[in-house]
Order: sequence, then C-alpha cells, then structure tokens
Amino acid sequence: MLQSLHVKNLALMEETEVEFGRGLNILTGETGAGKSLLIGSVNLALGGKFEKEMLRKGKENALVELVFVSGDDRVRRKLLQLELEPEEDGTVIISRKMQVGKSVYKINGETVTARQVKELAELLIDIHGQHEHQSLLNKKKHMEILDAYCGEEFLKAAEAVETAYKECREIGRALEEEAMDEETLSREQALAEFELQEIEEAKPVPGEDEELEKRYRLMVNGKKIAENLTESYQYTGNDAEGGAGAALSRALRALRSVFSLDERLGDLEAQLSEIDSLLADYNRDLAEYMADLEFDSEDFAAVEERLNLLNRLKEKYGQTIEAVIAYGEERVRLLEKISDYDAYMQHLEKKLAAARKKLEAACAVLSGIRKKNAAVLTKQLKEALVHLNFLTVEFEIAVRKASGITARGYDDVEFLISTNPGETLKPLGQVASGGELSRVMLAIKTVLAGRDSIDTLIFDEIDTGISGRTAWRVSEQLDTVAHAHQVLCITHLPQIAAMADWHFVIEKSSSQASTITDIRVLEEEESLGELARLLGSDALTEAALSNAREMRVQAAVHKKGQAEDICRL
Repeated sequence: MLQSLHVKNLALMEETEVEFGRGLNILTGETGAGKSLLIGSVNLALGGKFEKEMLRKGKENALVELVFVSGDDRVRRKLLQLELEPEEDGTVIISRKMQVGKSVYKINGETVTARQVKELAELLIDIHGQHEHQSLLNKKKHMEILDAYCGEEFLKAAEAVETAYKECREIGRALEEEAMDEETLSREQALAEFELQEIEEAKPVPGEDEELEKRYRLMVNGKKIAENLTESYQYTGNDAEGGAGAALSRALRALRSVFSLDERLGDLEAQLSEIDSLLADYNRDLAEYMADLEFDSEDFAAVEERLNLLNRLKEKYGQTIEAVIAYGEERVRLLEKISDYDAYMQHLEKKLAAARKKLEAACAVLSGIRKKNAAVLTKQLKEALVHLNFLTVEFEIAVRKASGITARGYDDVEFLISTNPGETLKPLGQVASGGELSRVMLAIKTVLAGRDSIDTLIFDEIDTGISGRTAWRVSEQLDTVAHAHQVLCITHLPQIAAMADWHFVIEKSSSQASTITDIRVLEEEESLGELARLLGSDALTEAALSNAREMRVQAAVHKKGQAEDICRL
C-alpha cells in the first residue's frame, strides 16, 4: 500500500507530508484548494510530464517521494530484475527530484530511469483520473478491459496469436518482395551471375587485405626506411670512421691493457665487453633486416594491384572480406532460387496458407476464451451496475468476428447497455451520460479489483455527475473495494466522504507573501465539520452537524454489514 507521500516546492505546496492508512482514504477540500494537485504529484513521481510552471515560485527544484509497503512477490521479482535489492520489510521508496530540463528518479536510493519507475509502479498503484471514464467511448478500451479480466489462460492464447500473426506477416512480406516478372527475373539473374563471377575470380581470403596493406605500407616507405637504417648502421658499426663500434673497440683495448694491474677493473671490463657484444649483435641483425628489405618493382605492382582489387570488392559488396564472401554466398542462394522460381513461390504460398490456418486456429482459441469470460464479466458488471443504482439496466459484452485479423486476434469487442425498460441494447457511448460512464468505470474497477493484485487504487472525482441515492451506492461500492485494496478517493460529495476510514482535508492558506496548500488527517469531530460543509452548511450549526452524524451512522451500518458478510465467507 501507499504508506506516505512527501511533496516539496510543487505549485502551491511548499512542503507537505501525509501518511495514508489501509481501507478507504477520502480527500476533500474547497474548490481550488489543490485536491487534484495532490494526485498529480503522485503521477509526477511515477513519470508524469513535468513543466516549469509546476515549480513553486522562487524555487529551483521540486521533490515528490512515495513510500510503499508491499509483500507482493511480483514486486520483489521486478526489483531484482531491475538489479535493485529489495528491502526485507517490503518497503519501496520512489522519488523524483525535478528542475527545469532535468529529473532524477530513484528507487530505494538507487538512481533509475523513468521507464524503470513506470514498470515497477504498474505493480504498486492504479490511478483513475478525472476523465478516464471518457476512454469507455473508445471500443479499443472495451477489449482491453475484457482481456485484463481473462487471466493467465488468455495471456498464453494471446501470445500464440501474436506469434502466428508475426509469422504470417513475415511470409506475406517475403511473397511481396519476391514477386518478379520475367524481365525482372532475367535482370536479377544476370546481375547475380556477374557479381558472383567477380567474387569467385578474385578468390578473396579472410585477413588477406590486412596483410597486403602492411606489405604495401612497407614498400611505399622502403626507401626512407633503408636510408635511415643505413645511417644507423654507419653510426654503430666498425667500418666508418667515428662509428660507435670502432670507438668501443678502441675503448675496450685501452681498458684491457691496464685492467690486470688492478683487480677492481675486472667488473668494468666485463660491462664494456658485454656492451661491445650487444652492439655487434645489433649490427648483425640490422644488416640481415636491410638485406630482406630489398624488393623489386614487379613485386610492388602485384601487391598494389591485388590490394586495389580487394578494396573495390569491399566498396561494392561489403566493408570486410568476410562480408564480401557472405555476399557471394547470398548470390549463390539467389541464383538457386531464380533457377526454380515458380517452385520457390509455390513453396512460399503453401507456407503462407499453413501459417494463416495456424493463425485462424489460434484466433479461434483466443475468441473462445474471450466469449467465455465475457459472459461471466457481463453478469458481474450488471450486478455491480445495479448496486450503483442502475435499477433497470441491461448490459452485454458483445464479442463479434471482425472483418480482419490483427495481432490481438479477429474479435471486435463492444460494451452494449440499456438503462431504460423496453429499450434495445446500444453501444455504451451512444447511451450513457458522463455520470453514468463514471459509474460504469467504477463498476469495472470494482469487478477487476477482485482479480487484480495491485494494492493501491486512486480515484480522482469518481463521483462526477451523480448525487443523492446514487452517491450512496457509489460510496458503498468504494467501501467494498477498500476491503481488498487500499483506496484513495478525491470527492466533493458528503455521501462518499462519510464512508471514509481515513478522512483528509486539503486546505489553502494565503498571506501577503505566498499561498500554500497543505493536507492533514481529520479527527472524528473535524470530519463531521467537513461533512457539514460538504452538505452545504455555511456555519457549523447543530442541525448541520446532526445531518453529518446521521451520514456517519449510515456509513457505519453499511461497514458493519460488510464486515459480517466477510466473516461469514
């Protein structure tokens, strides 16, 4: 669950920290106090778009920090997948520090990416925004809802459909690309034969070009190398007057003429003798190298010509000799294909027919799972809608075969509804008002919550367009969901606020210097006062407080009944 929220320097919030509880957490406040800003800050922490206007005036950065506690194994596995060490007590701390042009995300103190935060957040929290119910006007959302309800069996079948669909597309694309008339075939064959002949005649060998380039560089610089080596040989040899070898020999003779007179000169004689020997070895090796360095113009021309040939092949067929050889092998396969082109195309067509048959079968399995679950979900949603004061509602999830196949199968899913007796079922978007759509979405969330392991659900003004008895039904439904999940709900209706397990008020205060939004949990008497305000009372009269108490009692009766039902289960 979401244990706490810490916000700093965000819009009207200077620094706010609030701890939430299990069950139903209700947030109320005057219009413009910043209720939606609080939920917006949660979205920001989880990767929502940050704009510079959100930064509190005069501040350089803002911070949002969420503290979750989760015992879900999926959360632990996701943390390990992200190479993050899970805390033993299940604590997950997600934070985002924001400044203009830059954001830093952290999970349990480790810097991560926005994408990694979103991946983890999908397992921790589900946020229902103010206008999310409008998504029900799009049929694509209907399929998403049904698919989310279908469970593990559906996931395997959906994966099989997607795999078969990709296979069909690849084979179909190959058929389109390989389709050629006789003129094109003839042209492709002639080109392939020419290219293959050019490569085969050259007979390139992997690594050959690198060796040739070394030899070529040596030949090109041979004259310069020879001149410098000759000079080095002269300076170190015995032949030239003043050479190091001749000088060293004279020095050695001079030392040997006296070293017998003092035994301490023996070490010096040995050192100089070793130097003389090393210099003689150097001159001998240098002379051999200079002898090998000699090459004729024919050898140079042959190396240059071969290197130019290999470079032309690389320019035409690949950046390396290996790529040139691979291109030649591909030309061989192309010629084999062209030589029996009709048989090759027939093979592809048979392969595509088999793949389509496989795809149709996979789609049929997936459709069967959808239809089976649609019947169950229809019944559960209808019951939930009746509980939400759709007293004469008829509801159906239609699963029809579409005109084409996509990676999601061949089904077309649509929610149909009738809210008045005698009316035929019509598409949801043609019948339902904004308030009705909001209740339908709550019914969906309620039903899916039974299958969803996400612990925390947030509803931002789920009560749009409702009042009176319907509002009580919505509050009861929220309480039902809150028995299995932590629920945070922003509302302006007293019927919903009365059902709170934890009641928070969001307040805005102003001074000459600034305006600040803050949030605090209410004690029972304070909650009654806030309920009285929501009921429309300008002053905390006894009559207003009495009405508020009655609402709390009615909510308590419902909660007691719910608890007894759970105990019987």
